[in-house]
Amino acid sequence: MKRGKRKGLIEVYTGNGKGKTTAALGLAVRAIGHGLKVYMIQFMKGGIKYGELETAKKMDNFEIKSFGRPEFVKKGEPEEIDVKLAKKALKHAEEVVRSGKYDVVILDEVNVAVEWGLIKLKDLIKVIKGKPGHVELVLTGRYAPKKVVEEADLVTEMKSIKHPLEKGIIDREGVDY
Repeated sequence: MKRGKRKGLIEVYTGNGKGKTTAALGLAVRAIGHGLKVYMIQFMKGGIKYGELETAKKMDNFEIKSFGRPEFVKKGEPEEIDVKLAKKALKHAEEVVRSGKYDVVILDEVNVAVEWGLIKLKDLIKVIKGKPGHVELVLTGRYAPKKVVEEADLVTEMKSIKHPLEKGIIDREGVDY
């Protein structure tokens, strides 16, 4: 297979199964291994010691910025602070994407932010359409909107077959966060 100049695509990792953020992080590690610059913006996540935050500090070409609180956002009942943080995250995402300074930009849990009414779909589509040609844009989270799926070049749906929560096993540091 002949390798040519890299064209940035739009990727979506969605579905009710585990592994959407993990897949995006795997792509980030691969990209960094080839000298690409990666920026991850986390929606609805903050105040929790996610392993990827510590990893990013140790790696060149990898930045992560989180916009959220440690508390979970209630679907249909977001607090004003959650809406404010999500809108701030989207504005930051638009700036990062349009800057063209990064080869890969990951919008982690952005699909959930749309589904739960924290940000408007039309505003997310504006970010997607404003993507420079070389930027790989990755959108994660359950509930990928139909319009986002239509804009994407690659869509992967994670399907849950079995999950440790069903046995009462809670999130484990270093594996689940």
